[in-house]
Amino acid sequence: MKNKKNYNYFDGFIELVDSSCRCAKFLQETIVDFDESKIEDRIKEIHSIEHEADLKKHDMITALTKEFLPPIEREDIVNLSQEIDNITDAIEDVLIKLHMFNVKELKPDVIDFVNLIIKCCDALKIAIEEFPRYKKSLILKDKIIEVNHLEEDGDKLYYSTVRNMFKTIKDPIELMVWTDIYDYLEKCFDCCENAADILESIVMKNS
Repeated sequence: MKNKKNYNYFDGFIELVDSSCRCAKFLQETIVDFDESKIEDRIKEIHSIEHEADLKKHDMITALTKEFLPPIEREDIVNLSQEIDNITDAIEDVLIKLHMFNVKELKPDVIDFVNLIIKCCDALKIAIEEFPRYKKSLILKDKIIEVNHLEEDGDKLYYSTVRNMFKTIKDPIELMVWTDIYDYLEKCFDCCENAADILESIVMKNS
């Protein structure tokens, strides 16, 4: 574990959001070249990324318990680290759902969700990288707003996709399965926005 005297919380946030970005890209690779027979192995691989992120968050919280004067409020450090971790968990959950429901073939619009998740994660990562310079950064605010706009795009995509599905699909089991999968994809957008909102709140309190 990093020494408590030189633990850099800003670098820790970057490491956590990098895990989210890695999971998003891994999900994209899995979706683009989807093979139902390999999905269990893919889950093990993405779980290793998620587990690594959990250990990094644990290091941060352990350092925080021994920190005399953290750079920002303890509660803010805990909340931001947890919300970034929620992104990674949500992305992993998508693959778990595909496996749990024994999905053999993906719907074409799944890739639209995944590509948008990657954009959300990438924009959030840039915002987190700018966080140490929050008093002078020229792009931090814009990236937070970008995450909010991307989440809105995700909501629109979710609404139109699910509505169209209920207009065209009659099989109730298929409707149940894919509604749940789309719910989990949409949750990834929400987690990104939640992290961006917490980041914005921290900046406001410390400006």
